[in-house]
Amino acid sequence: MLGMRTVAGQALVLQVVLALLIVAAGVAALLLQTERYSERAAKDRSLAVAQSLARSPGIVEALRSPDPTSVLQRRAEAVRERTRVDFVVITDDQGIRYTHPERDRIGKKFVGDIETPLGGRAVTETIDGTIGRLVQAVVPVKDEQGDVVGLVSAGVLTSAVGDVVDRQLPVLLGGAAVALAVATTGMVLVGRRLSRQTHGLGPAEMARMYEHYDAVLHAVREGVLIVGGDGRLLMANNEARRLLSLPADAEGRPVVDLGMDAHITDLLATGRVATDEVVASGDRLLAVNNRPADRHGSPAGAVATLRDTTELHELSGKAALARDRLRLLYDISVTVGTTLDVRRTAQELAEASVPGFADFTTVDLLDGVLAGEEPGSASSVEMRRAALSGIAEGPPFFPVGRLIRFVESSPQAQGVGRARGVLAADLRESPGWQAQDPERAQALMDYGIHSMITVPLRSRNTVLGLANFWRTEGSEPFEVDDLSLAEEVCAHAAACVDNARRFTREHSMAVTLQQSLLPSGLPEQRALEVAYRYLPAQAGVGGDWFDVIPLPGARVALVVGDVVGHGLHAAATMGRLRTAVHNFSSLDMAPEELLGRLNELALQSDPDGADLSGAGLTGATCLYAIYDPVARRCTVARAGHLPPAVVAPDGSVTFAEVPAGPPLGVPGLPIESAEMELATGSRLVLYTDGLVERRGRDIDHGLGLLRDALAGADGDGAEETCRGVLETLLPQQQQQEDDIALLVARTRSVPADRIAEWDVPSDPAAVAEVRAAVGEVLERWGVSEEAFATELILSELVTNAIRYGSSPVRARLILDRALICEVWDGSSTSPHLRHAATMDEGGRGLFLVAQLSDRWGTRYTPNGKVIWTEQPVAPAAQV
Repeated sequence: MLGMRTVAGQALVLQVVLALLIVAAGVAALLLQTERYSERAAKDRSLAVAQSLARSPGIVEALRSPDPTSVLQRRAEAVRERTRVDFVVITDDQGIRYTHPERDRIGKKFVGDIETPLGGRAVTETIDGTIGRLVQAVVPVKDEQGDVVGLVSAGVLTSAVGDVVDRQLPVLLGGAAVALAVATTGMVLVGRRLSRQTHGLGPAEMARMYEHYDAVLHAVREGVLIVGGDGRLLMANNEARRLLSLPADAEGRPVVDLGMDAHITDLLATGRVATDEVVASGDRLLAVNNRPADRHGSPAGAVATLRDTTELHELSGKAALARDRLRLLYDISVTVGTTLDVRRTAQELAEASVPGFADFTTVDLLDGVLAGEEPGSASSVEMRRAALSGIAEGPPFFPVGRLIRFVESSPQAQGVGRARGVLAADLRESPGWQAQDPERAQALMDYGIHSMITVPLRSRNTVLGLANFWRTEGSEPFEVDDLSLAEEVCAHAAACVDNARRFTREHSMAVTLQQSLLPSGLPEQRALEVAYRYLPAQAGVGGDWFDVIPLPGARVALVVGDVVGHGLHAAATMGRLRTAVHNFSSLDMAPEELLGRLNELALQSDPDGADLSGAGLTGATCLYAIYDPVARRCTVARAGHLPPAVVAPDGSVTFAEVPAGPPLGVPGLPIESAEMELATGSRLVLYTDGLVERRGRDIDHGLGLLRDALAGADGDGAEETCRGVLETLLPQQQQQEDDIALLVARTRSVPADRIAEWDVPSDPAAVAEVRAAVGEVLERWGVSEEAFATELILSELVTNAIRYGSSPVRARLILDRALICEVWDGSSTSPHLRHAATMDEGGRGLFLVAQLSDRWGTRYTPNGKVIWTEQPVAPAAQV
């Protein structure tokens, strides 16, 4: 049971009384509303019936008929019965009834307002009619011209409306009783809940509780403000007064007159919703929450709470600063050192630190570091500016490339000497920095530079250079924490610079080695007009090479090769292969035989496919071609290399069909050669895969571009062809990823009048005839001074061929840049030079030949061998 002295008991009694009053008032209002609704419904139903009948077909004709009552009475009664109205009356335009539920009323005057319907508008009204008080509607009947020819009235007795209300009254009272019972039950439950929540306290105890609540409200460390709907301050606890410096009489005054910060005043005056919105109030930062107080039936206004977050904001600022520094370190780690170029690495450091850390950054490096050499003494303070980056153009810093010698008093020299970073928070108070260059220092300060940090770039306890960070007006001066951050940044950057320096050194060594191994110039020969291009890769030195080797008989060998990989090993391997090709070519081997020997050398020198460095010869390719200007024929063999392109004199381009042998160092099928005839003026194009293949372009597409470039080359010279090919296949804006060797040879031929041949019978007596014929030819060529030596050489070679060789024997003279003697025979036995003793009768022939000629040797053919010699001739006699 709820005690009557408790707050819950008193509240229950009050709620029951209020519920009874509310139920009574509700029943009365409901009865009135029901009656009003019933009357309104009666009017609406009467109007609807009258309008329907007035607009029904044939009503106008019935009114104009001789006996309207006989036509309309039955129709009106039928409508009355169907619509359940109490009467339906039809009159003429004077209000005389044609129909009525009581027939004795027909022909009498209609009771009610007929003036308004005769004016063309319907009317509803409550009147005392002939059958009692009723609700009726009167509607005009109009003909086709819109003239009123009669009236239709329908109505319901008010007694019928009252009967409806009487019938609904028990239901209303029953509903009220149920509502009262439900409300009473709910109030009992609420009372019990309130009793539990208040612990059965009475008003006095509740008053004491409020006093305690008030004490707590003013003791909490969070300000509380209540503002009314009219913008006046209703309540402020002690903490709110302290935080906002409110006057003693603040409560009851408009908030706009309390002298608070404009932002807080606007927030409280407008009642705008805010959640932890940080605003300034004096020297404090307050987190404000503002909520409307008119929810759940509360009075209009707003409730605001305030928290002092000044210290928290400072901590948040420090956390944000730490986050920014971590972000800077991350950016430095991913953006500095993306290349192995020293200058580019220095520029990346300068760009990555602006503007997140400094407004301007300069990087100075030792000259030895820029060249890839080992850095000099750690005490050296002479450096070259390598990078500059900033937020604006035109600062008066030393330009990039300038050699700077820092004076001992400068922060840079001090940093190098101590191998630690130096902070100059205020450059106007740094005389040591100003002493470096007083005029430039003043220009920098006039520009706005006011603070600097300089940090040595150290790697492996060696100073590589300096990074200088500068701030201008609008930025805070550097602090000690900034110095530690700069040192962390420079530690990573120094490692990247050192890696780039060592790569530069190794790259320079590889380039030097490679340049020393490649031909420094083209040898003298007259069979081909040769032009070449060699372009090393930008990422590292590779193993591409080329060569032009003069051979006996006015022939020339062309060589192009490629060693897979980059660096010193690739360059050294290239040198080994090129030397081997030179050695084998001195033996005058056929192209397929030479490449076969080269492959055997690769296998024997590296049987496991790798040398001591871990990278073998596997993957090296080579193409070897021999051009004979006398026969105008070219023999080509290739070991894994791309086929040569041939440009005919008419400009047509084809790729020679040369069998593809395996790369060098790979055992497999034997290497085969192909022979083709080249017209004088043809161009033979040899190249490595770097010319036609690159990332994003397959080799077939590259070969197609090469074909188009050769077909459209300006002129038919070798030099013009080289230039046109490179301009087409190597746009300047693209980075070169691999070495490129390009060799273009335009063919020439020995004139027929500078060639003499004889078929020699196997008879020693034929030697005299050959000697006589040689003398005549040399006289005709204008080199008769060489007749004696030539006749002697040729007679010795022919005699040896007849005596020790086999048929057929053939002799040939060629006048090129030298006088060439060649003797063929069918034997594969090679003669050897001997030193005859005093008493020997023979063995002096080849000795004489060697003494009378510059060079001599033997080369083998499929059908025997050729002994050849070369004799110098005067330049005027050369072809």
